[in-house]
Amino acid sequence: MNILNVDGLHKTYGVKPLLEGVTFGLGDSEKMGLIGANGSGKTTLMRILGGFEKADGGRITIPPSARVAYLPQTPEFDPELSVLDALFDTDHPELRLLHDYEEVSRQLETAEAPEDQESILARMSDLSHKLDVTGAWDREARAHALLDRLGIVDTTARVGTLSGGQKKRVALGRALLLEPELLLLDEPTNHLDTETIAWLEVWLARFPGALLLVTHDRYFLDRVTNRMLEVRPGAGVMKYEGNYTRYLELKEEEERLSEATEQTRRNLARRELAWLRRGAKARTSKAKYRVERAWALQESTTDAPDGEVELSGASTRLGKKVIELDGATKAWDGHTVVNGYSRLVTRHDRIGIIGPNGSGKTTLLDMIAGRTTPDAGRVDVGPTAVIGYFDQEGGALNDDLRVIDTVKEVAENIPTADGGVITASQMLERFLFPPAVQYTPVAKLSGGERRRLHLLLVLMQAPNVLMLDEPTNDLDIATLTALEEYLDSFQGVVIVVSHDRWFLDRTVDHIVRVGENGELRNYPGNYSAYLEKNSEEEEARAAEKREREARAAEPPARGSGTGKKGAGVKGAGKKGADKKSANATSEPTKQKLSWTEKKELEELETRIAGAEDRKLDLEAQLMAAADDFEAARRLADDLGTLAAQLEHDMERWAQLAERV
Repeated sequence: MNILNVDGLHKTYGVKPLLEGVTFGLGDSEKMGLIGANGSGKTTLMRILGGFEKADGGRITIPPSARVAYLPQTPEFDPELSVLDALFDTDHPELRLLHDYEEVSRQLETAEAPEDQESILARMSDLSHKLDVTGAWDREARAHALLDRLGIVDTTARVGTLSGGQKKRVALGRALLLEPELLLLDEPTNHLDTETIAWLEVWLARFPGALLLVTHDRYFLDRVTNRMLEVRPGAGVMKYEGNYTRYLELKEEEERLSEATEQTRRNLARRELAWLRRGAKARTSKAKYRVERAWALQESTTDAPDGEVELSGASTRLGKKVIELDGATKAWDGHTVVNGYSRLVTRHDRIGIIGPNGSGKTTLLDMIAGRTTPDAGRVDVGPTAVIGYFDQEGGALNDDLRVIDTVKEVAENIPTADGGVITASQMLERFLFPPAVQYTPVAKLSGGERRRLHLLLVLMQAPNVLMLDEPTNDLDIATLTALEEYLDSFQGVVIVVSHDRWFLDRTVDHIVRVGENGELRNYPGNYSAYLEKNSEEEEARAAEKREREARAAEPPARGSGTGKKGAGVKGAGKKGADKKSANATSEPTKQKLSWTEKKELEELETRIAGAEDRKLDLEAQLMAAADDFEAARRLADDLGTLAAQLEHDMERWAQLAERV
């Protein structure tokens, strides 16, 4: 059963139809990815479905009882709202109860007068009763777990004081908290770190409702969606079964069929034109239909393929010395984000920088680019290094200028990698800016088109050190694919800050992880290799911890220096170090175990082995339940109880084993 039906929807801006004849349905548990080039109308379609924009025609059908949650690409809030108000800004009755309960809890913390405290406590009691009656306490636990995973800690802060990334997290939290039947997400992974993206993948995979998703993150598309919907400007939409990988396979098959059809058309046109040129016989009324068909074939063309970005640009020759960081250190507001980092960057290095939001990744790029200076240490850039910096801010673009004039301010003619020269207009066409768009003001460009224009301006500088800070934000998949291919042949250094795992796998061969307190660690290989290495390190740390715990639980070695016949022989199979230690101490006085104690020892050994297995199982369950606060709390309690019992049993076992 469909929860969403769209029939003949169209939307026009000026004289240009953006969406035309859009028709599709979305099942009540279907997870669909919406793809298409920048400017194709994806965000416009999402805004129409979310009720933020009107269509010019067509019909949209959603059951009246269905809850719809929409995450816009650029969320807008009243800056005076608290984060709490923004999160629970909804008419959902349970969420309103939770909002009111959180609000009075905060009031209780600041109330000083006894009569105020009494009034607040009475209000809390009433709300608590309503939460009990509605069963909303379960939702409260899930809400806190969800907000923790999104890094939303201070719910008292004003939204106007938040960064763009923090606002996006609040908006995402609000959409997920609603637990809707239909969830519309426009670029949800922007401004999220890799750990949070991985968590969101799991959350959406378990989400029971319908999902329509716009994202440039191709791994995310692969793992979350089971249908793809491609928007074709002015030509409706095309639905594909399967995830993004399957979509690519189907598109490749489409192109092969299209090429075969075009070749057939050309062969037929060639034969008909050859016949036409043979002379008078072709002009008889009997052959008139063949004349018309021949000219029709000659004039006909197949549908133009979807626009593709063709990136090409020259680069400046790079000398031996590129970049050297020696003990580079930087702190903001007393918090160290880069701590004594040293590295020699050589030509052809391709480095990916990863880490949580706010950990210092952009600061590291800014120090290399000379936008900020280190507090200690130094950053030396070689004399032949020409840095092109594609930053998150998108560069300072003059909204009053036309697109082509913006490019001409940099250069009228642009050298290409093959030694040729192209005009500014030709370069814009390669970046999917057709002539009609080239003469429009920059102010009218979409967010993705502005990012694409900024990227063009950076590449026009012919850099040999290319620094990309979150390049996948707001760029469509076609542009990202073209950028990846461009970087394949780029003759210079590439330094990328990104949370896009697919992009990192395609473009880098070394990972730098920014951790706590500005500590940076180096990992050879791409992002998948880093994940594998990191997993091995975590397993090694866990094994080392288990070994330490086991050693701590071992009984002390028995002495063997009593001079009695056979003393110490029983322990001869132990390690030499243990044997020397045992020989250096006097053998303690032994007492035989009673039958009851022997039985207790056997039971303890069995119980301890079972408890250790149970402990590993609980730890795994706890990690998997990170998005379910109530389950996580229950598992944590069970784990604590088990650990205490295990410690008690091991201590008793050590006492009995020492006497054996």
